[in-house]
Amino acid sequence: MKRALAFATTFALVLPAPALARGEFDPSTEFELHDWVSIHLGPLDLSINKAVVYLLIGSAVTILLGLFLMRGRTLNRRQTIGETIYEIAQTQVAEQGLPSKAIGRWFPYVATLLLFIWVINMLGFIPLPLTGETWHGIPVWGIYAATSSLSVTLALALLTFFFTHFEGIRWNGPIRYFKSWIPEVPKALLPLIIPLEILGQFMRLISLSVRLFANMLAGHMLILTFIGLVFVLESLALAVVAVPAATVFYLFEVIIVVSIQAFIFAALSAIYIGSAIEPEH
Repeated sequence: MKRALAFATTFALVLPAPALARGEFDPSTEFELHDWVSIHLGPLDLSINKAVVYLLIGSAVTILLGLFLMRGRTLNRRQTIGETIYEIAQTQVAEQGLPSKAIGRWFPYVATLLLFIWVINMLGFIPLPLTGETWHGIPVWGIYAATSSLSVTLALALLTFFFTHFEGIRWNGPIRYFKSWIPEVPKALLPLIIPLEILGQFMRLISLSVRLFANMLAGHMLILTFIGLVFVLESLALAVVAVPAATVFYLFEVIIVVSIQAFIFAALSAIYIGSAIEPEH
């Protein structure tokens, strides 16, 4: 009975609302962003859409988690969890990428990145009535991750990109910092090497944003496609294969991918900032 209940619960979690329409299903519609509140200031578009709402929810949950797990006078289970998260952020992220002289300044940033991206990723696998779809006027449940939007991951990557070069210039001065980009090569190769090194700095920005975006988008698309095929083909035989496959992949994404992607983003941010502060290393 418990197994059946767990299976039914998991199935309900991965069930996309649009798939309830028999015979047709397009998983890409789950990632379309439509303006819910239109806000335009000249050429600047500040409209509120689904991604913005998920980011606001993620910010609130991150703050509440920090207050709940990190505050208290007596040691208990929740504080133990908070200390574990703190230790991972300090020993596995900050200390591995940042020089000791910069940990006090930049540990809060990389630790916040770790927790915030993890929360945003987890919200992407919890069905919330924020899909924009309605059933008899009632918002339906669906899964959506704000990190499956490139604009969101690019904004996070831009923060790291800016802080990296800001700290590099602040600690080393502009001349020494930008000279550190150029390796020791014959002068005849400098016209070729310099553009490549500059391009490499911008490739960090692209790889940091696209890695998180692509992993979260692909994971959601596969889950929605697995379940959607059952309703498109209207085959019970296919459901025997598709539903367990979607369930296994869903659990894999929730347990492993969500945490790994948050850790990688925070760890690379620490490494980039640390390498800018001490470019000789």
